[in-house]
Amino acid sequence: MANLIRDRGSIKWTAMMLPEHVKQLREFDWEQSKKMKPELDEQQLQLMEETIYEAMAEDLYLCFTYFKNDDFHLLIGKVHFVDTYNREFRVVDYHNEIHKIKQVELIDVKVN
Repeated sequence: MANLIRDRGSIKWTAMMLPEHVKQLREFDWEQSKKMKPELDEQQLQLMEETIYEAMAEDLYLCFTYFKNDDFHLLIGKVHFVDTYNREFRVVDYHNEIHKIKQVELIDVKVN
């Protein structure tokens, strides 16, 4: 059902929507904006691991791309410690803050 509204001499149509329709549209918009973590193959994982260990040996900064809380994140820092038990990396950034990145969250690692 639509209503006519007069605005500065021109006629505009406005739609009346039921609350259920508004809720469905919001849910649809949320589903469309969700991001998905890409799946990595064994070769990509191996290459990232080699990059991390080489950077640790040479004390180089790395640029980490990881997926956490349904979003992509970027972190630049040096790997301080590799926790093999918890399968995570401890990264120290430029401000000497320590960040933990789980191995399953990693998407890409590049030398900075």
